[in-house]
Order: sequence, then C-alpha cells, then structure tokens
Amino acid sequence: MGGDTGGIERVYRRRRGLPWLQLGLMAVIGANALIQATRFDDPYAYRDGPPGWAPLAVSLLMVATFVRIALEQVRAHTRVTASGITVQGRLRSRSWTWHEVYDIRVEHAPRGMGSMGPRWLSFLYDEEGRRHLLWHLDDWQLADPYAEVSELCLTAAPYRSLAWEPRPEVEARILRGAARRKAWTWAAYGALAVLIAMSVVDFWEAVDGRPEHAFLLLVCVPLVSFGVLGAALDRYWGGRPPVSPVPRP
Repeated sequence: MGGDTGGIERVYRRRRGLPWLQLGLMAVIGANALIQATRFDDPYAYRDGPPGWAPLAVSLLMVATFVRIALEQVRAHTRVTASGITVQGRLRSRSWTWHEVYDIRVEHAPRGMGSMGPRWLSFLYDEEGRRHLLWHLDDWQLADPYAEVSELCLTAAPYRSLAWEPRPEVEARILRGAARRKAWTWAAYGALAVLIAMSVVDFWEAVDGRPEHAFLLLVCVPLVSFGVLGAALDRYWGGRPPVSPVPRP
C-alpha cells in the first residue's frame, strides 16, 4: 500500500521484487517453443509443418508475454479515494464511484500459480455482478488483504448510498460468472492434456516414418478441443453454479 494521506485515500502498488521464478519459467517454456518452431523449417523434422513464419510468431508471443508481465509490475495499480476506486491496468484505467460498487471480495487465486504468484486476490464486483481485479491488493503486497478490504469497506460506508448488503439478483449473476470462468479454466486444462497427447502422437509418427501433421496435431486439435470442451462445460455448469464465496463479516 502506498502512502495513506488520511481517511480513505490509498494507493496499492507493487512493493516486493519481481516474480523471477515466474519469469524464468516462462523464459524456459518460450525458448523451448522457439526451438520447436525452428524445426518447422527443417525438411527432415516436419514435412507437413506450417510456413516459415512459425519462429517469428513464437518470438512475438514471447515478447508480448514479457511486456505484459512488465506492465503488470510497473504500471498497474489501484487507487482508492472518497470518490470511489480507480484501477489502472496494463494500458488503460477504469473508475467506479462508490454507489457503483456492489462489493469487494478477497478470493483464492487461480489454481496452478503456487509460489509464483499471490494466493489471495481482491476483486471489485459492480452492480451488474461483473468482476474486476484490484491490482496489488493481494497477499504478495499486503500482510492481510482480507483485513485491508474489510477496513476499506467499513471506511467507505459513509460515501455510499447503499449498505453493503447482498442482493439476490446480483448474487445470481456473480455465481453465473464464476461458473463460466470455471468452465473455461477446465477447458484450458483439457486442451493442455490434448496438446500433450498430440505431441506423443506426432513423435510416434516421426519415429514410425509415417506422414507427419504437426500443425494439425499441435495447433488445430488443441484449439478445437478447447472450444468444444469450454462450451460443453459452460452449458453444464451454467445450470449448476458453484457455492457462493463466504460473505465478509
């Protein structure tokens, strides 16, 4: 948290060091992808691969990923004032007045982040039930983000025209959004499993001397599986939303 100028004026920015473990892991993954992409130009490695733009595409993707992480660490922040909340993202900012804020909640970070990222993140929910990340209001930058959010909500109460009370229609939209995120998250896991399986098939084709279809197996099939699985899970979980988060005391 940045300097507290009194009252509710607060700014949350990055305080601890850069996530070097995350950056190192992404560098290894990107380097491996670049090496694999250069094999597309080798006629003895892939006979049916995509054109020679594959290495350039992978390089641009790596650069974009590192720029994204850098902007998150340097530019992104959350500002809280008596007027409301402003979230400065990687490129653009967005503001909400207090009467446009339905709730602020601390929730578990997505699975798989482990020690490479915060375990608890804070989200703003607007009056339509849409969720927005509050940058750096997490357990990486704060010792107790739950207590910080509780204090913010208590301090902001006089500036709101509505009390911090749950409304069924908004809660239903929040649960629907949570179900949709869960569906597409698991679809991504499924697509990754398909990619691993297709890599084994592609390796087997190369060893067995069969015609190879690297682009079809490693790009098209995982993307199609992601779309189909995501749509199916979204339809399934849409009618069975997850349990609502524990309300703030």
